[in-house]
Amino acid sequence: MKKTATSIKNNSHLEVLARQFLLVGDYTRLKILCTIFNNNGACVSEITDTLRSNIAIISHHLQILHNAELLTTKRDGKKICYSLSKEPFLIDLKRLICKYNNLKNS
Repeated sequence: MKKTATSIKNNSHLEVLARQFLLVGDYTRLKILCTIFNNNGACVSEITDTLRSNIAIISHHLQILHNAELLTTKRDGKKICYSLSKEPFLIDLKRLICKYNNLKNS
């Protein structure tokens, strides 16, 4: 099959998508995202309490997601709160997770 500019462009989009899936494919990161999905944002302390995990581990994963521009931050006094960026990938991921949870809870 002959390569065209369109197929090369599509490959570049697939590479971005593959990187995003690698980032969110980590079990802890997926749990963090679910917490943020369910609460429309959350502060680090809320996430650590919900997941009953170490703050250093949660902070590490949050930093990775933030550096990948999947999360945005907002400071509330001493607290740092995270919410979803407007990344279309996250909107689709949220739909997938909610659909899976609805099927599982039925």
